[in-house]
Amino acid sequence: MIAANYVYNVAKPDGLTLGFVNPAIYIDQLIGAKEVKFDWAKFSWIGSPEQIDQVLFMRSDMPYKTVEALRTAAEPPRCAALARSGLGYFLPKLLEEGLGVKLNMVLGYGGGGEMNLAIEKGEVHCRAGTVSAYVGREPTRTWIKSGFVRALVQSGEKRYPKLPDVPTIYELMDANKTGDETKRLARVLLAPGDLGRPIISSPGVPAERIKTLREAFTKAMNDPALIADANKRKWDLDPTNGDRLEATAKEVMVQPREVIEKVKKVLGQ
Repeated sequence: MIAANYVYNVAKPDGLTLGFVNPAIYIDQLIGAKEVKFDWAKFSWIGSPEQIDQVLFMRSDMPYKTVEALRTAAEPPRCAALARSGLGYFLPKLLEEGLGVKLNMVLGYGGGGEMNLAIEKGEVHCRAGTVSAYVGREPTRTWIKSGFVRALVQSGEKRYPKLPDVPTIYELMDANKTGDETKRLARVLLAPGDLGRPIISSPGVPAERIKTLREAFTKAMNDPALIADANKRKWDLDPTNGDRLEATAKEVMVQPREVIEKVKKVLGQ
């Protein structure tokens, strides 16, 4: 928040100051948080190296192989999250809001490592995390191979290539004829995944300078050495250009009062 406010209000609009900020902070603007001193749609958008869609995964020894099975759970599984903000909390809550799934959210963990340890110990049964980390990093990469966990649903508008059999929440909402208002809520809360890890600059940067920065970002993402290093680390690059980021940023900021009230409800306000 401090970084975004600085880039928006203090930095000169010359494109020489860049911000690398949490993509979910626009939600604070939507709900009228007093700390917000920016207009999200007016930032200059450069690019993002990846999307950060989420996947909800669960211990395989739990008797729920699909989201549909969770709807009839006698006792809601315990699902870990950091706090009432961020995609790791939003995806499970949207399953509750849009599909009637009941999950017992356990909040207050310090990070992914703590949540994974809690799953391993049986303290909780599930959590949501980024798709790329789930398939590409430890311990979940080994857990997938051993069958210790299974993925139930993912948050992207399309299925992640390495999880072709895992449905998206949008597919499930369509199948269950979820109302348009709740679909808009899902779009608002899950759009940070589409924004990924956005690089921004101040509003009012000259168009030619923005064009130069966007071209430089694209060249960097296509640099053979960078790609080789990402492949070596088993990191999936999925860059998004500035034009698309700008369109998404403008889209999510135009919401009716009913949707904003639903956002507040999910956030516990």
